[in-house]
Amino acid sequence: MTLELTLQGGDVLHPGGLERGGALAIADGLVAQAPAGRAVDLSGYLVLPGIVDLHGDGFERHLAPRRGAMKQMAEGVVAAEAELAANGITTAVLAQFYSWEGGLRGPEFAGQVFEGIQAVRASLVTDLLPQLRFEIHMLEDYAGLAARIAEWQVPYVVFNDHLPHDRLSQGKKPPRLTGQALKAGRNPEVHWQMLKDMHARKGEVPAAADALCAELAAMGVRLGSHDDHTGEDRAVWRGRGARISEFPETLEAAEAARAAGDNIILGSPNVVRGGSHKGNASAVELIAMGLCDALASDYHYPSPRRAALMLERSGLLDLAAAWKLVSEGPARVLGLQDRGRLEAGKRADIVVLDKETRRVAATLSGGRVSYMSGDIAGQFLR
Repeated sequence: MTLELTLQGGDVLHPGGLERGGALAIADGLVAQAPAGRAVDLSGYLVLPGIVDLHGDGFERHLAPRRGAMKQMAEGVVAAEAELAANGITTAVLAQFYSWEGGLRGPEFAGQVFEGIQAVRASLVTDLLPQLRFEIHMLEDYAGLAARIAEWQVPYVVFNDHLPHDRLSQGKKPPRLTGQALKAGRNPEVHWQMLKDMHARKGEVPAAADALCAELAAMGVRLGSHDDHTGEDRAVWRGRGARISEFPETLEAAEAARAAGDNIILGSPNVVRGGSHKGNASAVELIAMGLCDALASDYHYPSPRRAALMLERSGLLDLAAAWKLVSEGPARVLGLQDRGRLEAGKRADIVVLDKETRRVAATLSGGRVSYMSGDIAGQFLR
């Protein structure tokens, strides 16, 4: 059930800036012209656009909390949606690997995840969008992959390369190979040979990737690359139609993306931590240089909210600019023109924060409540 209400008394982040003690009306799932319906007093709260998370794999803990423990994938998706809503996320891209790494990242598991999303997404409040992260050296899987992507209703594909090429070029086994092999259910020597075989065929990858990207682009699938390291990396993927650079590892790659008008996604945990856990480029520094269009949760759903608030608190950005990186910015990257801003006619995607604690008090997606906790419930139920 969508609500017809006027949220008043809170500080509302309109496109023109923060209105203190303002009002926001919602009706028929959309932001409406005030007043509309019953008034709800939100004094002491911030009323902000809902968070659009355009890349996150934090749902894995719900889908497979322990090896062999979760058999009903759809129930895991439902549990993940509850965590998303509790963190103010109203639109979420669920980023699922399709990788030689196997296990939770293997092709079979990917199919189960996408089928689970399809089974329940229409019944959930949060808007869930699947993303496939394809490991480009899986040459045997290119044939027919576009058809499977269409069957799974995946609108967004990102290309990864996690092969340890440096080690393989030297004939050295990568660290943690045995553990990785066992997680994938493979004999370590079989796994090691598989890595060597894929590395040996790397010269075949560019042509295969060119053809797949062309096929996906013709289907209207949004394309991106993951962990660009150089400007040349970015140029190659741009030439294939992948105009989204997810988590560029270096300043060079980010600058190349910006110079060409490509979209740059950075990780919220990088902001919250004060740097990359892998020693890559600092998200805060890239944001300060104007090299960021959107922040994503990556592996931690509380981080988009925390990152935006930290950027405001540090004085690097004001609240409107900081929050844009987790709402309007990612909505634009995804081509979702109906959300990301609190203005009449847009989806009523709203997160309400306690002004004192900055915790999420309520989340509404499309005018429907997906999360509500504590004293704020009394205001809505009066």
